[in-house]
Amino acid sequence: KVGLLALSTDLTIEKDFNSICNRLPLDVFVNRIHNENPLTKENLLKMRDQISGITEKILPGEKINTVAYGCTSGTIAIGENRVKEKIQLAKPDCYVTTPITSAIKAFKLMSIKKIAVFTPYPESVNKTIYEYFSKKNIEVLSFGTFNLDLDVDFANIDPKYLSQILAKLDVSGADALFISCTALPALGILEEVEKKIRKPVFSSNQTLIWDT
Repeated sequence: KVGLLALSTDLTIEKDFNSICNRLPLDVFVNRIHNENPLTKENLLKMRDQISGITEKILPGEKINTVAYGCTSGTIAIGENRVKEKIQLAKPDCYVTTPITSAIKAFKLMSIKKIAVFTPYPESVNKTIYEYFSKKNIEVLSFGTFNLDLDVDFANIDPKYLSQILAKLDVSGADALFISCTALPALGILEEVEKKIRKPVFSSNQTLIWDT
C-alpha cells in the first residue's frame, strides 16, 4: 500500500504514478493537500501544518508501507526531515519519500556529482533549489527555467515543446540533467531527451515513483 500526497493544483502526478504503478503489485491511495497559487516560498510553507491531517485521512488506522509527498519545491521550503516527521505522526512506521529525497538518492546511486537543472518555477523558488543541491554537495552547472508560477501552466506545457527546450540546454560538463516539478509533463519524454543530449535525465515524478 502506497499513500500519495498530491497537491490540490497538480494535474500530472496521479497520471504519472498510474502509468508506472498499474503494472506493479501495489495499490496507490491518493489524498490531496491544499496548495495556494502563485508559487512562492511563503505559500509552499503553508502546507506544513496540513501534512499530518491529510496523511491521516489515507486509510485511517491502516498500515501503509510508503507515503510519498508530491512536491519538490515544497519539500525544500518545509525541509525533508520536517516532512518526514509530519507524515510519520499519522503513519508511524511508514517509509517516507519526496521528489528531492529520491533525486538525491538516485544521484548517489549513480555517482552523479554535477548536474544541469530545469524547472518551470519563478526565480525566487529556483534560488532555493540551487542552494539545496549545493548543500547536498551536488554542483549545479547550468539552470534553465520557464519562470512561471501556476501549476496549471506547468501541466499545460506541451511535452514536445518541453523536449525541444531541454535538448537545447547547456549540459556540457554535467553528469546528468534533473527536471524539477511534479506538475511538469516530463515522464513520457525522458528517454527521448536522453538520446538527444546523451546524458542520464531524471525528473521529480520519475525518481519519486522509483523510490516509492
